[in-house]
Amino acid sequence: MPRKTLADTLTAGETIYVNCAHPMCCKSTKLDIQALIDRLGRDHGSMHDDLVGLFVCSNCNTAGRDRRQVFFTCIPDYEGQQRARNRDLKPIFERRD
Repeated sequence: MPRKTLADTLTAGETIYVNCAHPMCCKSTKLDIQALIDRLGRDHGSMHDDLVGLFVCSNCNTAGRDRRQVFFTCIPDYEGQQRARNRDLKPIFERRD
């Protein structure tokens, strides 16, 4: 299976959220993909294991909770897919006389 890169994720218009796994927090933060590309490079895998080590929940850190592993949610660009699908749609109206 080919590895999906951060550049592929940005091109597809997908949104990635980092979610805290601590049961008292469950904070979700939208990632800035372009900033991540600037830091890690365009060819870095978007769901690579070392991304988990980069993120720490600021709420849990401030509250002094133990550090839990984060997880990612990737949301496709459904509106963009719908626009692309409907671009070729040409309505046909029958004329009634």
